[in-house]
Amino acid sequence: MALKEIKLYPDPVLRQTASKIDNITDEIVQLSHDMVETMRLANGAGLAANQVGLRLRLIVIDEQVKKEHRSIVLINPEILFTESEETAEEGCLSLPRFYEFVKRPKRVKVRAIDLRGEVMEIEREDQMARALQHEIDHLNGVLFIDHLSPLKKEFFRKKFMRAKR
Repeated sequence: MALKEIKLYPDPVLRQTASKIDNITDEIVQLSHDMVETMRLANGAGLAANQVGLRLRLIVIDEQVKKEHRSIVLINPEILFTESEETAEEGCLSLPRFYEFVKRPKRVKVRAIDLRGEVMEIEREDQMARALQHEIDHLNGVLFIDHLSPLKKEFFRKKFMRAKR
């Protein structure tokens, strides 16, 4: 397995829409394994392919079941429905050290393709629903800071500019 470089804001690839995956090749399978390893070593909850520089509709999510962590690989994920709302803190591997409270649906149902090429649907709530929405946003060129109020966006911009100096 190979670690992938996580692209950092304001890398242009983070604002690009990812392309649909038509065939699950050995390269796609290997990429998903590499992304899982990269996500885990970076202590992330999820990772989208464009965060590693590839405009592909592929995300990986780290799901904790009881005390075990397992990875979910979703190809061409799409949100089927959302329900309720909650505000919780989010961060992003592409925007290190910046965290902010974001309002998102509390529950989500997603349809995707797994690595065997089979269609799957999953329903999650709370933190897992948030992670799914966050990563699917990435595939559409949307960052969690885009969900902030204008005032909080300005705060982010100032903090980001200070950190660059």
